[in-house]
Amino acid sequence: MSDIKQVTQEFSVSAQITADEVRALADRGVRSLICNRPDGEGADQPNVTEIEAAATDAGMALAYLPVVSGKFSGKDVSDFLASLQRLPAPVHAYCRTGTRSITLWALGQRRLGTDTRELLRLASAQGYDLSSALATGEAAHVRPANAASYDILIVGAGAAGIAAASSLLARVRHLSIGIIDPAEVHYYQPGWTLVGAGVFKQRDTVKTMASLIPEGVEWIKAAVGAFDPDNNRVTLEDARPVYYERLIVAPGIKLDWHGIEGLTDTLGHNGVTSNYRYDLAPYTWQLVNKLQRGRAVFTQPPMPIKCAGAPQKALYLSADHWRRNGALANIEIDFFNAGEVLFGVKEYVPALMKYIERYSASLHFRHRLVRIDGEAKKAWFENTDAGGTRSLVETDFDMIHVCPPQCAPDFVRNSALADAAGWVDVDQNTLRHKRYANIWGLGDAMNAPNAKTAAAARMQAPIVANNVLEDMALVSGIAHYNGYGSCPLTVERGKIVLAEFGYGGKLLPSFPQWVINGQKPSRLAWILKEKILPPVYWKAMLKGREWMVDPAQAKPGKSTA
Repeated sequence: MSDIKQVTQEFSVSAQITADEVRALADRGVRSLICNRPDGEGADQPNVTEIEAAATDAGMALAYLPVVSGKFSGKDVSDFLASLQRLPAPVHAYCRTGTRSITLWALGQRRLGTDTRELLRLASAQGYDLSSALATGEAAHVRPANAASYDILIVGAGAAGIAAASSLLARVRHLSIGIIDPAEVHYYQPGWTLVGAGVFKQRDTVKTMASLIPEGVEWIKAAVGAFDPDNNRVTLEDARPVYYERLIVAPGIKLDWHGIEGLTDTLGHNGVTSNYRYDLAPYTWQLVNKLQRGRAVFTQPPMPIKCAGAPQKALYLSADHWRRNGALANIEIDFFNAGEVLFGVKEYVPALMKYIERYSASLHFRHRLVRIDGEAKKAWFENTDAGGTRSLVETDFDMIHVCPPQCAPDFVRNSALADAAGWVDVDQNTLRHKRYANIWGLGDAMNAPNAKTAAAARMQAPIVANNVLEDMALVSGIAHYNGYGSCPLTVERGKIVLAEFGYGGKLLPSFPQWVINGQKPSRLAWILKEKILPPVYWKAMLKGREWMVDPAQAKPGKSTA
Protein backbone atom coordinates (compact mmCIF):
# COMPACT_ATOMS: atom_id res chain seq x y z
CA MET A 1 0.00 0.00 0.00
CA SER A 2 1.29 3.48 -0.87
CA ASP A 3 2.34 5.56 2.15
CA ILE A 4 -0.74 7.65 2.99
CA LYS A 5 -0.02 11.16 4.28
CA GLN A 6 -2.97 12.36 6.39
CA VAL A 7 -2.76 16.14 6.01
CA THR A 8 -6.10 16.95 7.68
CA GLN A 9 -9.00 14.90 8.90
CA GLU A 10 -10.69 15.14 5.51
CA PHE A 11 -7.70 15.29 3.13
CA SER A 12 -4.77 12.97 2.43
CA VAL A 13 -2.15 12.55 -0.28
CA SER A 14 0.16 9.84 -1.55
CA ALA A 15 2.33 8.75 -4.41
CA GLN A 16 0.80 6.86 -7.35
CA ILE A 17 -1.81 4.31 -6.26
CA THR A 18 -2.81 1.12 -8.02
CA ALA A 19 -6.28 -0.17 -8.81
CA ASP A 20 -5.84 -2.82 -6.12
CA GLU A 21 -5.15 -0.12 -3.50
CA VAL A 22 -8.39 1.75 -4.18
CA ARG A 23 -10.41 -0.74 -2.11
CA ALA A 24 -7.99 -0.31 0.81
CA LEU A 25 -8.50 3.45 0.65
CA ALA A 26 -12.27 2.94 0.64
CA ASP A 27 -11.90 0.73 3.72
CA ARG A 28 -10.08 3.62 5.43
CA GLY A 29 -13.14 5.79 4.83
CA VAL A 30 -11.96 7.68 1.72
CA ARG A 31 -14.94 8.59 -0.45
CA SER A 32 -13.29 10.49 -3.32
CA LEU A 33 -10.05 10.55 -5.29
CA ILE A 34 -8.24 13.30 -7.16
CA CYS A 35 -5.61 12.27 -9.71
CA ASN A 36 -3.08 15.03 -10.42
CA ARG A 37 -0.73 12.88 -12.50
CA PRO A 38 -0.96 12.95 -16.31
CA ASP A 39 -1.13 9.50 -17.87
CA GLY A 40 2.06 8.25 -19.52
CA GLU A 41 4.65 9.68 -17.10
CA GLY A 42 5.99 6.28 -16.08
CA ALA A 43 6.47 2.86 -17.64
CA ASP A 44 4.60 1.10 -14.81
CA GLN A 45 1.95 3.78 -14.29
CA PRO A 46 -1.69 2.62 -14.35
CA ASN A 47 -3.89 4.86 -16.47
CA VAL A 48 -6.47 6.95 -14.66
CA THR A 49 -9.28 4.99 -16.30
CA GLU A 50 -8.06 1.85 -14.48
CA ILE A 51 -8.16 3.73 -11.17
CA GLU A 52 -11.56 5.20 -12.02
CA ALA A 53 -13.03 1.76 -12.74
CA ALA A 54 -11.79 0.49 -9.37
CA ALA A 55 -13.14 3.61 -7.67
CA THR A 56 -16.56 3.13 -9.23
CA ASP A 57 -16.61 -0.48 -8.03
CA ALA A 58 -15.76 0.76 -4.53
CA GLY A 59 -18.49 3.43 -4.60
CA MET A 60 -15.99 6.30 -4.79
CA ALA A 61 -15.91 9.42 -6.97
CA LEU A 62 -12.83 10.49 -8.95
CA ALA A 63 -11.70 13.79 -10.48
CA TYR A 64 -8.91 13.78 -13.07
CA LEU A 65 -6.94 17.04 -12.77
CA PRO A 66 -3.55 16.35 -14.40
CA VAL A 67 -0.86 18.99 -13.93
CA VAL A 68 2.72 19.18 -15.17
CA SER A 69 5.27 19.29 -12.35
CA GLY A 70 6.04 22.85 -11.32
CA LYS A 71 3.55 24.37 -13.79
CA PHE A 72 0.70 25.28 -11.46
CA SER A 73 -1.59 27.89 -12.98
CA GLY A 74 -4.28 29.83 -11.18
CA LYS A 75 -6.83 27.71 -13.01
CA ASP A 76 -5.21 24.52 -11.67
CA VAL A 77 -5.63 25.79 -8.13
CA SER A 78 -9.22 26.86 -8.82
CA ASP A 79 -10.07 23.46 -10.31
CA PHE A 80 -8.53 21.70 -7.32
CA LEU A 81 -10.50 23.84 -4.87
CA ALA A 82 -13.71 23.28 -6.82
CA SER A 83 -13.16 19.51 -6.75
CA LEU A 84 -12.55 19.55 -3.00
CA GLN A 85 -15.81 21.42 -2.50
CA ARG A 86 -17.76 19.21 -4.90
CA LEU A 87 -16.48 15.74 -4.03
CA PRO A 88 -17.69 13.80 -0.99
CA ALA A 89 -15.12 13.93 1.84
CA PRO A 90 -12.74 12.52 2.93
CA VAL A 91 -10.75 13.12 -0.28
CA HIS A 92 -7.45 11.47 -1.21
CA ALA A 93 -5.26 13.09 -3.89
CA TYR A 94 -2.28 11.50 -5.59
CA CYS A 95 0.37 12.14 -8.24
CA ARG A 96 3.82 10.63 -8.84
CA THR A 97 5.07 11.40 -5.32
CA GLY A 98 2.21 13.31 -3.72
CA THR A 99 4.06 16.63 -4.05
CA ARG A 100 1.89 18.12 -6.77
CA SER A 101 -1.25 17.19 -4.87
CA ILE A 102 -0.23 18.71 -1.55
CA THR A 103 1.15 21.80 -3.31
CA LEU A 104 -2.15 22.40 -5.10
CA TRP A 105 -3.99 21.90 -1.82
CA ALA A 106 -1.70 24.34 0.03
CA LEU A 107 -2.00 27.00 -2.67
CA GLY A 108 -5.76 26.60 -2.55
CA GLN A 109 -5.95 26.80 1.23
CA ARG A 110 -3.81 29.94 1.23
CA ARG A 111 -6.23 31.46 -1.25
CA LEU A 112 -9.00 30.70 1.27
CA GLY A 113 -7.11 32.56 3.99
CA THR A 114 -5.04 29.92 5.81
CA ASP A 115 -1.74 31.32 7.12
CA THR A 116 1.32 30.31 5.08
CA ARG A 117 3.23 29.29 8.21
CA GLU A 118 0.47 26.88 9.19
CA LEU A 119 0.45 25.38 5.69
CA LEU A 120 4.23 24.93 5.80
CA ARG A 121 3.89 23.23 9.20
CA LEU A 122 1.19 20.83 8.00
CA ALA A 123 3.17 19.93 4.88
CA SER A 124 6.42 19.51 6.81
CA ALA A 125 4.70 17.14 9.24
CA GLN A 126 4.04 14.86 6.27
CA GLY A 127 7.57 15.14 4.87
CA TYR A 128 6.97 17.83 2.22
CA ASP A 129 8.99 21.05 2.04
CA LEU A 130 6.79 23.67 0.37
CA SER A 131 8.87 26.71 1.32
CA SER A 132 9.78 27.40 -2.31
CA ALA A 133 6.32 26.62 -3.65
CA LEU A 134 4.69 29.04 -1.19
CA ALA A 135 7.32 31.78 -1.49
CA THR A 136 5.87 35.07 -2.67
CA GLY A 137 7.10 38.36 -4.10
CA GLU A 138 10.84 38.95 -4.34
CA ALA A 139 11.63 35.86 -2.27
CA ALA A 140 10.32 33.64 -5.07
CA HIS A 141 13.10 34.86 -7.41
CA VAL A 142 16.09 35.08 -5.07
CA ARG A 143 18.62 32.24 -5.12
CA PRO A 144 18.44 30.66 -1.66
CA ALA A 145 21.74 30.54 0.22
CA ASN A 146 21.36 26.79 0.78
CA ALA A 147 20.12 25.94 -2.73
CA ALA A 148 21.47 22.75 -4.24
CA SER A 149 24.13 23.36 -6.90
CA TYR A 150 26.24 20.98 -9.00
CA ASP A 151 29.06 21.01 -11.49
CA ILE A 152 26.92 18.72 -13.64
CA LEU A 153 23.19 18.13 -13.23
CA ILE A 154 21.52 15.23 -15.05
CA VAL A 155 17.77 15.08 -15.64
CA GLY A 156 16.61 11.46 -15.86
CA ALA A 157 17.98 8.26 -14.31
CA GLY A 158 17.03 5.94 -17.14
CA ALA A 159 19.53 4.14 -19.32
CA ALA A 160 20.92 7.33 -20.83
CA GLY A 161 21.16 9.36 -17.62
CA ILE A 162 22.81 6.71 -15.45
CA ALA A 163 25.19 5.69 -18.24
CA ALA A 164 26.20 9.34 -18.71
CA ALA A 165 26.83 9.78 -14.98
CA SER A 166 28.93 6.61 -14.87
CA SER A 167 30.87 7.63 -17.97
CA LEU A 168 31.66 11.00 -16.40
CA LEU A 169 32.96 9.38 -13.21
CA ALA A 170 34.97 6.83 -15.20
CA ARG A 171 36.98 9.77 -16.54
CA VAL A 172 37.04 12.24 -13.64
CA ARG A 173 36.21 11.05 -10.13
CA HIS A 174 36.06 14.36 -8.31
CA LEU A 175 32.95 15.94 -9.79
CA SER A 176 29.87 17.32 -8.13
CA ILE A 177 27.05 15.48 -9.95
CA GLY A 178 23.34 15.42 -9.20
CA ILE A 179 20.77 13.27 -10.97
CA ILE A 180 17.05 14.05 -10.84
CA ASP A 181 14.49 11.26 -11.04
CA PRO A 182 11.52 10.40 -8.81
CA ALA A 183 11.28 6.72 -9.81
CA GLU A 184 11.86 4.00 -7.21
CA VAL A 185 12.75 1.40 -9.82
CA HIS A 186 14.67 1.20 -13.09
CA TYR A 187 13.56 -1.00 -15.99
CA TYR A 188 15.43 -2.91 -18.66
CA GLN A 189 12.83 -2.09 -21.27
CA PRO A 190 14.46 -4.02 -24.16
CA GLY A 191 13.53 -7.18 -22.25
CA TRP A 192 9.77 -6.57 -22.35
CA THR A 193 9.46 -7.94 -25.89
CA LEU A 194 10.81 -11.25 -24.57
CA VAL A 195 8.54 -11.10 -21.52
CA GLY A 196 5.63 -10.80 -23.96
CA ALA A 197 6.93 -13.94 -25.71
CA GLY A 198 7.34 -16.02 -22.56
CA VAL A 199 11.15 -15.99 -22.79
CA PHE A 200 12.07 -13.58 -19.97
CA LYS A 201 10.49 -13.31 -16.55
CA GLN A 202 9.04 -9.91 -15.72
CA ARG A 203 11.09 -9.70 -12.51
CA ASP A 204 14.34 -9.97 -14.48
CA THR A 205 13.72 -6.60 -16.17
CA VAL A 206 13.64 -4.43 -13.06
CA LYS A 207 16.02 -3.31 -10.29
CA THR A 208 15.74 -0.72 -7.54
CA MET A 209 16.93 2.73 -8.57
CA ALA A 210 18.96 3.05 -5.37
CA SER A 211 21.08 0.07 -6.40
CA LEU A 212 22.00 1.70 -9.72
CA ILE A 213 22.74 5.35 -8.91
CA PRO A 214 26.55 5.56 -9.21
CA GLU A 215 28.52 6.06 -6.01
CA GLY A 216 29.42 9.69 -5.69
CA VAL A 217 26.32 10.93 -7.51
CA GLU A 218 23.63 12.65 -5.44
CA TRP A 219 20.16 11.33 -6.24
CA ILE A 220 17.50 14.04 -6.16
CA LYS A 221 14.38 11.96 -5.80
CA ALA A 222 11.88 14.36 -7.33
CA ALA A 223 10.26 15.23 -10.63
CA VAL A 224 11.30 18.16 -12.78
CA GLY A 225 8.82 21.02 -12.94
CA ALA A 226 10.52 23.40 -15.35
CA PHE A 227 13.81 24.42 -16.95
CA ASP A 228 15.25 27.91 -16.52
CA PRO A 229 18.34 27.76 -18.75
CA ASP A 230 18.93 31.51 -18.65
CA ASN A 231 19.59 31.20 -14.90
CA ASN A 232 21.25 27.76 -14.96
CA ARG A 233 18.40 26.40 -12.89
CA VAL A 234 15.99 23.48 -12.86
CA THR A 235 12.84 23.82 -10.76
CA LEU A 236 11.48 20.69 -9.13
CA GLU A 237 7.78 19.86 -8.91
CA ASP A 238 7.60 21.31 -5.41
CA ALA A 239 9.20 24.56 -6.70
CA ARG A 240 12.62 23.87 -5.15
CA PRO A 241 15.40 25.25 -7.38
CA VAL A 242 18.48 23.20 -8.32
CA TYR A 243 21.39 25.04 -9.92
CA TYR A 244 24.09 23.78 -12.27
CA GLU A 245 27.15 24.76 -14.22
CA ARG A 246 26.36 22.22 -16.96
CA LEU A 247 23.17 20.28 -17.63
CA ILE A 248 22.56 16.90 -19.29
CA VAL A 249 18.94 16.27 -20.30
CA ALA A 250 17.92 12.60 -20.61
CA PRO A 251 14.33 12.23 -19.33
CA GLY A 252 13.17 9.58 -21.81
CA ILE A 253 9.96 9.62 -23.79
CA LYS A 254 6.25 9.90 -22.97
CA LEU A 255 3.78 7.25 -24.08
CA ASP A 256 0.58 8.98 -25.13
CA TRP A 257 -2.02 6.33 -24.31
CA HIS A 258 -4.77 8.94 -24.63
CA GLY A 259 -3.71 9.58 -28.22
CA ILE A 260 -5.95 6.68 -29.27
CA GLU A 261 -9.63 7.06 -28.47
CA GLY A 262 -10.92 4.35 -26.13
CA LEU A 263 -7.52 2.73 -25.54
CA THR A 264 -7.16 3.63 -21.86
CA ASP A 265 -10.65 2.26 -21.19
CA THR A 266 -9.70 -1.23 -22.31
CA LEU A 267 -5.93 -1.57 -22.03
CA GLY A 268 -5.06 -4.76 -20.18
CA HIS A 269 -8.53 -6.23 -20.80
CA ASN A 270 -10.62 -7.59 -23.66
CA GLY A 271 -7.57 -8.85 -25.54
CA VAL A 272 -5.93 -5.39 -25.70
CA THR A 273 -2.26 -5.36 -24.69
CA SER A 274 1.10 -3.66 -25.18
CA ASN A 275 4.71 -4.66 -24.53
CA TYR A 276 5.42 -0.97 -24.01
CA ARG A 277 4.22 -1.21 -20.40
CA TYR A 278 5.94 -3.29 -17.74
CA ASP A 279 2.77 -4.63 -16.18
CA LEU A 280 1.16 -5.54 -19.53
CA ALA A 281 3.95 -7.55 -21.17
CA PRO A 282 2.91 -10.72 -19.23
CA TYR A 283 -0.66 -10.16 -20.48
CA THR A 284 0.68 -10.25 -24.04
CA TRP A 285 2.13 -13.69 -23.41
CA GLN A 286 -1.11 -14.79 -21.74
CA LEU A 287 -3.09 -13.79 -24.84
CA VAL A 288 -0.62 -15.33 -27.28
CA ASN A 289 -0.44 -18.57 -25.35
CA LYS A 290 -4.23 -18.85 -25.17
CA LEU A 291 -5.18 -17.89 -28.73
CA GLN A 292 -5.89 -20.91 -30.94
CA ARG A 293 -7.92 -19.27 -33.69
CA GLY A 294 -9.17 -15.84 -34.72
CA ARG A 295 -7.57 -12.54 -35.68
CA ALA A 296 -4.44 -11.02 -34.13
CA VAL A 297 -3.75 -7.36 -34.90
CA PHE A 298 -0.46 -5.53 -34.35
CA THR A 299 -0.10 -1.75 -34.69
CA GLN A 300 2.65 0.82 -35.16
CA PRO A 301 2.09 4.60 -34.81
CA PRO A 302 3.84 7.42 -36.67
CA MET A 303 7.51 7.97 -35.90
CA PRO A 304 9.34 8.78 -33.76
CA ILE A 305 8.89 5.99 -31.24
CA LYS A 306 11.34 4.16 -29.03
CA CYS A 307 12.54 0.87 -30.47
CA ALA A 308 10.86 1.17 -33.84
CA GLY A 309 11.14 -2.58 -34.38
CA ALA A 310 9.27 -3.54 -31.20
CA PRO A 311 5.77 -3.54 -32.74
CA GLN A 312 6.76 -6.09 -35.37
CA LYS A 313 8.91 -8.06 -32.93
CA ALA A 314 5.69 -8.78 -31.05
CA LEU A 315 4.16 -10.01 -34.30
CA TYR A 316 7.06 -12.31 -35.21
CA LEU A 317 7.39 -13.92 -31.78
CA SER A 318 3.64 -14.42 -31.45
CA ALA A 319 3.34 -15.92 -34.92
CA ASP A 320 6.30 -18.20 -34.29
CA HIS A 321 4.63 -19.51 -31.15
CA TRP A 322 1.43 -20.21 -33.07
CA ARG A 323 3.45 -21.90 -35.82
CA ARG A 324 5.19 -24.14 -33.30
CA ASN A 325 1.98 -25.21 -31.57
CA GLY A 326 0.08 -25.78 -34.82
CA ALA A 327 -2.38 -22.89 -34.48
CA LEU A 328 -0.97 -20.54 -37.14
CA ALA A 329 -3.20 -21.82 -39.94
CA ASN A 330 -6.25 -20.83 -37.86
CA ILE A 331 -5.06 -17.32 -37.00
CA GLU A 332 -5.29 -14.30 -39.29
CA ILE A 333 -2.47 -11.83 -38.61
CA ASP A 334 -2.63 -8.14 -39.57
CA PHE A 335 0.07 -5.52 -39.15
CA PHE A 336 -1.23 -1.94 -39.38
CA ASN A 337 1.65 0.49 -39.77
CA ALA A 338 1.25 4.28 -39.93
CA GLY A 339 4.45 4.40 -41.98
CA GLU A 340 5.03 3.50 -45.61
CA VAL A 341 7.64 0.72 -45.23
CA LEU A 342 8.15 -2.33 -43.06
CA PHE A 343 11.51 -1.07 -41.79
CA GLY A 344 13.29 2.22 -42.37
CA VAL A 345 16.62 0.73 -43.51
CA LYS A 346 15.98 -1.07 -46.79
CA GLU A 347 18.83 -3.59 -46.45
CA TYR A 348 16.97 -5.43 -43.69
CA VAL A 349 13.58 -5.58 -45.40
CA PRO A 350 14.15 -8.71 -47.57
CA ALA A 351 14.90 -10.88 -44.53
CA LEU A 352 11.91 -9.48 -42.66
CA MET A 353 9.58 -10.00 -45.63
CA LYS A 354 10.43 -13.70 -45.68
CA TYR A 355 9.03 -13.95 -42.17
CA ILE A 356 5.97 -11.88 -43.04
CA GLU A 357 5.33 -14.42 -45.79
CA ARG A 358 6.14 -17.41 -43.55
CA TYR A 359 3.53 -16.24 -41.05
CA SER A 360 1.02 -15.23 -43.77
CA ALA A 361 0.73 -11.79 -42.17
CA SER A 362 -1.12 -9.04 -44.03
CA LEU A 363 0.62 -5.65 -44.19
CA HIS A 364 -1.38 -2.42 -44.11
CA PHE A 365 0.77 0.69 -44.59
CA ARG A 366 -0.36 4.30 -43.98
CA HIS A 367 -2.85 3.03 -41.37
CA ARG A 368 -2.85 4.88 -38.04
CA LEU A 369 -4.83 3.49 -35.11
CA VAL A 370 -7.27 6.17 -33.97
CA ARG A 371 -9.95 4.36 -31.97
CA ILE A 372 -10.51 1.08 -30.20
CA ASP A 373 -13.54 -0.58 -28.59
CA GLY A 374 -12.32 -3.46 -26.47
CA GLU A 375 -15.71 -4.84 -25.51
CA ALA A 376 -16.85 -4.92 -29.14
CA LYS A 377 -13.41 -6.23 -30.22
CA LYS A 378 -13.14 -3.58 -32.94
CA ALA A 379 -10.44 -1.11 -33.97
CA TRP A 380 -10.49 1.80 -36.41
CA PHE A 381 -7.58 3.08 -38.47
CA GLU A 382 -7.18 6.27 -40.45
CA ASN A 383 -5.84 5.31 -43.87
CA THR A 384 -4.08 7.94 -45.96
CA ASP A 385 -3.61 6.90 -49.57
CA ALA A 386 -0.81 8.00 -51.88
CA GLY A 387 -2.84 11.03 -52.97
CA GLY A 388 -3.43 12.20 -49.40
CA THR A 389 -7.08 11.16 -49.22
CA ARG A 390 -8.09 9.89 -45.79
CA SER A 391 -10.61 7.19 -44.97
CA LEU A 392 -11.60 5.21 -41.89
CA VAL A 393 -10.92 1.46 -41.90
CA GLU A 394 -12.58 -0.85 -39.37
CA THR A 395 -11.33 -4.26 -38.31
CA ASP A 396 -12.25 -6.76 -35.65
CA PHE A 397 -9.76 -8.64 -33.47
CA ASP A 398 -9.44 -11.37 -30.91
CA MET A 399 -6.22 -9.87 -29.59
CA ILE A 400 -4.53 -6.60 -30.45
CA HIS A 401 -1.01 -5.45 -29.56
CA VAL A 402 -0.90 -1.67 -29.50
CA CYS A 403 2.13 0.58 -29.74
CA PRO A 404 0.99 4.02 -28.50
CA PRO A 405 1.97 7.32 -30.11
CA GLN A 406 4.91 8.94 -28.36
CA CYS A 407 6.27 12.41 -27.64
CA ALA A 408 8.75 14.22 -25.42
CA PRO A 409 7.75 14.68 -21.74
CA ASP A 410 5.51 17.66 -21.04
CA PHE A 411 8.17 19.56 -19.07
CA VAL A 412 10.48 19.29 -22.09
CA ARG A 413 7.88 20.20 -24.73
CA ASN A 414 6.84 23.29 -22.76
CA SER A 415 10.40 24.52 -22.21
CA ALA A 416 12.95 26.76 -23.89
CA LEU A 417 15.03 23.66 -24.63
CA ALA A 418 12.56 22.27 -27.15
CA ASP A 419 12.47 22.54 -30.93
CA ALA A 420 9.23 23.19 -32.80
CA ALA A 421 8.22 19.54 -32.43
CA GLY A 422 8.89 19.48 -28.68
CA TRP A 423 12.20 17.57 -28.56
CA VAL A 424 15.44 18.73 -26.90
CA ASP A 425 17.14 20.69 -29.67
CA VAL A 426 20.72 19.42 -30.05
CA ASP A 427 23.47 19.33 -32.63
CA GLN A 428 23.25 15.78 -33.98
CA ASN A 429 27.02 15.31 -33.96
CA THR A 430 28.14 16.73 -30.61
CA LEU A 431 24.73 16.38 -28.86
CA ARG A 432 25.23 19.88 -27.48
CA HIS A 433 22.17 22.11 -27.33
CA LYS A 434 21.91 24.46 -30.28
CA ARG A 435 21.15 27.57 -28.21
CA TYR A 436 22.48 26.87 -24.71
CA ALA A 437 26.17 26.01 -24.77
CA ASN A 438 26.23 24.44 -21.28
CA ILE A 439 23.45 21.94 -22.01
CA TRP A 440 23.62 18.53 -23.73
CA GLY A 441 20.90 16.01 -24.56
CA LEU A 442 20.86 12.28 -25.14
CA GLY A 443 18.45 9.39 -25.16
CA ASP A 444 14.87 9.34 -26.40
CA ALA A 445 13.91 12.97 -25.68
CA MET A 446 16.38 14.70 -27.99
CA ASN A 447 15.87 15.46 -31.67
CA ALA A 448 18.87 13.90 -33.39
CA PRO A 449 17.53 11.73 -36.28
CA ASN A 450 18.68 8.40 -34.87
CA ALA A 451 16.77 5.32 -33.76
CA LYS A 452 15.57 5.67 -30.17
CA THR A 453 17.06 2.49 -28.69
CA ALA A 454 19.08 1.46 -25.64
CA ALA A 455 21.99 0.75 -27.98
CA ALA A 456 21.88 4.36 -29.15
CA ALA A 457 21.99 5.60 -25.54
CA ARG A 458 24.91 3.24 -24.86
CA MET A 459 26.81 4.94 -27.69
CA GLN A 460 25.72 8.48 -26.81
CA ALA A 461 26.52 8.43 -23.07
CA PRO A 462 30.33 8.35 -23.26
CA ILE A 463 30.28 10.84 -26.15
CA VAL A 464 28.26 13.33 -24.08
CA ALA A 465 30.47 12.66 -21.04
CA ASN A 466 33.57 13.36 -23.11
CA ASN A 467 32.13 16.55 -24.56
CA VAL A 468 30.95 17.91 -21.21
CA LEU A 469 34.40 17.30 -19.72
CA GLU A 470 36.06 18.83 -22.78
CA ASP A 471 33.99 21.95 -22.15
CA MET A 472 35.34 21.91 -18.58
CA ALA A 473 38.91 21.59 -19.95
CA LEU A 474 39.28 18.22 -18.17
CA VAL A 475 39.81 16.18 -21.37
CA SER A 476 40.88 17.16 -24.86
CA GLY A 477 39.06 16.63 -28.14
CA ILE A 478 35.36 16.75 -29.04
CA ALA A 479 33.70 13.40 -29.80
CA HIS A 480 31.08 13.08 -32.54
CA TYR A 481 28.05 10.77 -32.60
CA ASN A 482 27.34 9.06 -35.92
CA GLY A 483 23.72 8.16 -35.20
CA TYR A 484 24.43 4.54 -34.26
CA GLY A 485 21.47 2.51 -33.13
CA SER A 486 20.71 -1.17 -33.00
CA CYS A 487 17.44 -3.05 -33.34
CA PRO A 488 17.64 -6.80 -32.74
CA LEU A 489 14.57 -7.95 -34.70
CA THR A 490 13.41 -11.18 -33.07
CA VAL A 491 11.95 -12.88 -36.14
CA GLU A 492 11.48 -16.23 -34.41
CA ARG A 493 12.40 -17.80 -31.10
CA GLY A 494 16.09 -18.50 -31.47
CA LYS A 495 16.88 -16.19 -34.41
CA ILE A 496 17.35 -12.45 -34.84
CA VAL A 497 17.94 -10.07 -37.72
CA LEU A 498 20.47 -7.74 -36.08
CA ALA A 499 19.87 -4.30 -37.59
CA GLU A 500 22.70 -1.83 -36.84
CA PHE A 501 22.78 1.51 -38.59
CA GLY A 502 23.48 5.22 -38.20
CA TYR A 503 22.46 8.51 -39.72
CA GLY A 504 20.94 8.23 -43.17
CA GLY A 505 20.49 4.48 -42.78
CA LYS A 506 24.22 3.81 -43.12
CA LEU A 507 24.99 0.24 -42.03
CA LEU A 508 27.25 0.14 -38.97
CA PRO A 509 27.74 -3.54 -38.10
CA SER A 510 29.60 -4.32 -34.89
CA PHE A 511 30.76 -7.75 -36.02
CA PRO A 512 32.36 -9.21 -39.15
CA GLN A 513 29.81 -10.81 -41.49
CA TRP A 514 31.28 -14.24 -40.87
CA VAL A 515 30.36 -13.85 -37.19
CA ILE A 516 26.95 -12.17 -37.51
CA ASN A 517 25.52 -11.11 -40.85
CA GLY A 518 22.92 -8.56 -39.76
CA GLN A 519 20.93 -8.92 -42.97
CA LYS A 520 20.14 -12.57 -42.27
CA PRO A 521 18.46 -14.27 -39.31
CA SER A 522 21.12 -15.46 -36.89
CA ARG A 523 21.28 -17.79 -33.92
CA LEU A 524 24.32 -15.94 -32.58
CA ALA A 525 22.38 -12.67 -32.64
CA TRP A 526 19.67 -14.34 -30.54
CA ILE A 527 22.28 -15.48 -28.00
CA LEU A 528 23.57 -11.90 -27.95
CA LYS A 529 20.06 -10.56 -27.23
CA GLU A 530 19.04 -13.21 -24.70
CA LYS A 531 22.25 -13.97 -22.82
CA ILE A 532 24.81 -11.23 -23.38
CA LEU A 533 23.06 -7.86 -23.71
CA PRO A 534 21.17 -7.93 -20.36
CA PRO A 535 24.36 -8.30 -18.26
CA VAL A 536 26.12 -5.81 -20.55
CA TYR A 537 23.32 -3.36 -19.75
CA TRP A 538 23.31 -3.87 -15.99
CA LYS A 539 27.03 -4.47 -15.38
CA ALA A 540 28.77 -2.50 -18.13
CA MET A 541 26.66 0.28 -19.67
CA LEU A 542 25.23 1.51 -16.35
CA LYS A 543 28.62 1.17 -14.65
CA GLY A 544 30.65 3.27 -17.06
CA ARG A 545 32.27 0.30 -18.80
CA GLU A 546 31.93 1.38 -22.42
CA TRP A 547 31.54 -1.69 -24.57
CA MET A 548 32.48 -1.14 -28.22
CA VAL A 549 32.61 2.66 -28.10
CA ASP A 550 35.68 4.81 -27.57
CA PRO A 551 34.97 8.56 -27.58
CA ALA A 552 38.72 9.21 -27.85
CA GLN A 553 38.42 7.82 -31.37
CA ALA A 554 35.08 9.45 -32.15
CA LYS A 555 36.47 12.59 -33.71
CA PRO A 556 34.97 14.26 -36.78
CA GLY A 557 35.11 11.91 -39.71
CA LYS A 558 35.72 8.81 -37.61
CA SER A 559 33.18 6.10 -36.79
CA THR A 560 32.08 5.27 -33.25
CA ALA A 561 30.81 1.82 -34.18
